Amino acid sequence: MKSITTVLFAGVVMGAVLASGAVYFVSLTKPSEAVEDSKPLYWVAPMDPTYRRDEPGKSPMGMDLVPVFENAGSDDGAGVVSISPVVQNNLGVRTELVKVGPFRSSIRTVGYVRFDEDRLIHMHPRISGWIDVLNVKTQGEFIEEGQPIYSIYSPELVNAQEELLIAMSRETARPTLVQSSEERLRALQVPQSLIDRVKQEERVFQTVTVYAPQGGLVAELGVREGQYVQPGNRIMSIGVLDEVWVIAEVFERQGSLVSVGDPVNMTLDYLPGRTWQGVVDFIYPTLDENTRTIPVRLKFQNQDEALKPNMFAQVTIQHSEEGMDALLIPDESIIRTGIQDRVVLDMGDGRFKSVEVALGRSGDDQTEVLDGLSAGDRVVTSAHFLLDSESSITSDFLRMTEQNATDHSGHVMDEPTEMMDHSDHDMAEPAEMVDHSNHDMAEPEQVNDVDHSNH
Repeated sequence: MKSITTVLFAGVVMGAVLASGAVYFVSLTKPSEAVEDSKPLYWVAPMDPTYRRDEPGKSPMGMDLVPVFENAGSDDGAGVVSISPVVQNNLGVRTELVKVGPFRSSIRTVGYVRFDEDRLIHMHPRISGWIDVLNVKTQGEFIEEGQPIYSIYSPELVNAQEELLIAMSRETARPTLVQSSEERLRALQVPQSLIDRVKQEERVFQTVTVYAPQGGLVAELGVREGQYVQPGNRIMSIGVLDEVWVIAEVFERQGSLVSVGDPVNMTLDYLPGRTWQGVVDFIYPTLDENTRTIPVRLKFQNQDEALKPNMFAQVTIQHSEEGMDALLIPDESIIRTGIQDRVVLDMGDGRFKSVEVALGRSGDDQTEVLDGLSAGDRVVTSAHFLLDSESSITSDFLRMTEQNATDHSGHVMDEPTEMMDHSDHDMAEPAEMVDHSNHDMAEPEQVNDVDHSNH
């Protein structure tokens, strides 16, 4: 019994010593020594880089898992990942050159056809009275220049005609007095033809007819026959359709990509296959507080009057800055995290690294690079999310390794640490084993055998 206890105690002590030594050895082993045999870090699914396994196998889609290696012996720094050409081909890695060229953008948005407000006329009466005859009955009606629009009865117009006749009837009438009476009638929108009739026939006309100042479409009709009107009332609005506006909206971030004079292409669903060409005529100085967009006014010729107000249109605003070259990369190469923008840089010889970039304007599937890349660099445009993930993991692993090395750098150890000599230490003698052989112990009670033969 005593010998067995001694052997067990010695085994426990020996195991503890071996375990502590192993832990100490592993803690001093460099990570580069552990991966010198270039074993795969893990295996991933070719179509889903988030599907990882510690050993070869099949992906959920039945494809062979692809090994991912780390070039631990590389001196390229943190975040560099090396991948064999075979793996690159399996992953479908594609790259494109970082180029310097003119920045072009195409903003695709929507707009609505409007009247050309520079040629939209609003008709208001200049005196109070009653609409005696209304020649235009409905909104949307086409009228011609000089066409009768309405006739109005107004006591003020009657008095103005009487004053002209009185000025003409006086023997001592002066030309200036007659001229003043005529000018007053013209100011009240009395046509010159009616003034001449008043002078020739020497009689007062109870109603005065107003004629259309221009031809076009009745955009708004605000009165009805027999209605009482005042100078503040709008009789109607007349617009032309041989040239129209289109009010489009662009996002706030796209405001700098639009300039007056930029060419515009427009299509409409109601006339498929036809394209209109126009220009940017004006950029409004304020944003819409509800949509947070910038209204942009476009101008289009419409000689056949195919474009009608309030039509819905799809427009493409083309912007180019010739002579102002920029460093450009494809939009598909950009990895946006919400905190920073990154691209995967192709360093050659199967080496890739994720780098942070500062981006500028975006347009035509290309984005301007302000910092982080140079002309002639190559960036990955396909499978770059997997490479970015690997680069981040490798970078974090290397930083952890460097941190561990820094933690031990304060200990200068020219020679391997020797076993510490405790021979000069006074240590208490181990407690002797207690001998219980001379102790009287009660005999266990005897249990009679039970006969189960008759069961």
